[in-house]
Amino acid sequence: MAHRFECVIFDFGGVITASPFEAFNRLEAERGLPHDFVRQVNATNPDGNAWALFERAEIDAATFDTRFAAEAQALGHALDGASVLAVLAGALRPAMVAALDRLTAAGYRIACITNNVPTGHGAGMARSGNRADALEAVFARFEHVIESSKAGVRKPDPRIYAMMCERLGVPPQACIYLDDLGINCKPAAAMGMHAIKVTSGEQALADLSAVLGLNLV
Repeated sequence: MAHRFECVIFDFGGVITASPFEAFNRLEAERGLPHDFVRQVNATNPDGNAWALFERAEIDAATFDTRFAAEAQALGHALDGASVLAVLAGALRPAMVAALDRLTAAGYRIACITNNVPTGHGAGMARSGNRADALEAVFARFEHVIESSKAGVRKPDPRIYAMMCERLGVPPQACIYLDDLGINCKPAAAMGMHAIKVTSGEQALADLSAVLGLNLV
């Protein structure tokens, strides 16, 4: 089975880093908002809301701030977009970073498809120079990185996965794809990739190890 795969494609937030939803939940608790309220806002009109527009770089941070606030208010609570962006960058998972190096050493090609927004420092939306340096050191490991805010297309649009296959020069069947959102795994699986839904760093590495027959844990 292992010989089928040439490339492992990673989502970034929630896979290489801790889930941004954990940070959103902390923000919600601090503000006295319902649990998963940020996710509720972002799930409303998912292709045309402030979050979707910002991830495609169709609006700037100031416009996102006001649009998100209006969307939150429409759902009955006050929350500005700037506060959401301020907590967005997650902490790196060292075991996942080490796994990237093991995969490369074993001869696999690695790449990244990330929905991100054009704010903060670097592709990982880091909020400080030091974190930006750490994140960029991780991004440098990937053969290709596709960022929604630069490509103008975001997951789960199938075009972004096809774009990566084209850059890598491989068919989808040669790829494994990891993402913490099931909705983003579905298009990858539909086109022939082996998709792994990530619920934790440990689970992701165990599943990837099993698929490849390579110890990454």
